[in-house]
Amino acid sequence: MRKATISRNTAETEISVEIDLDGTGQYDNKTGVGFFDHMLDQLARHSLIDMTVRAKGDLHIDDHHTVEDTGIALGQALVQALGDKRGIRRYGHFALAMDDTQVSCALDLSARPFFVWNCDMPTAKIGTFDTELVREFFQALATHGGITLHIDRVHGFNSHHIAEAAFKSVARALRMAVEPDPRMGGVLPSTKGAL
Repeated sequence: MRKATISRNTAETEISVEIDLDGTGQYDNKTGVGFFDHMLDQLARHSLIDMTVRAKGDLHIDDHHTVEDTGIALGQALVQALGDKRGIRRYGHFALAMDDTQVSCALDLSARPFFVWNCDMPTAKIGTFDTELVREFFQALATHGGITLHIDRVHGFNSHHIAEAAFKSVARALRMAVEPDPRMGGVLPSTKGAL
């Protein structure tokens, strides 16, 4: 039952997120922000987390609130779906190559949010999408998901490839971290007694 449904309604956005950690990477994401939907699809497909996202935001202002609030809701859904975290691998890492770009991700489902972003984009826009919102999404995801999340661009010059490689590398690291570890036998992956 590693599933969760989160609704988040503010004066700026209405967000609903449904996830299944033991899915097959099925997705149905509609936020009104085309490039962001494409990135969420990548996150679902490569993490094997089934994901449905619906967002209505103040897009007449810009995409910021929609992207950030989706990250918040998705982080909250991860916390709910993981429960007490017994038996999971907890840690994940992945170095992903995409054409000119390589982005690496290392993460810990530690319940101690910390975010490191060394993944600057060479352009301010990808089409009409503000590239700074990639960072904002992951900051919100890390903070509300209780994730220690490090994302590093090793190299790359195409902003679309860098953003997509970031989402895919996080997805693959997340897939590793949320998976049950058969050797753990349902034990909490910590000597502290709590995560």
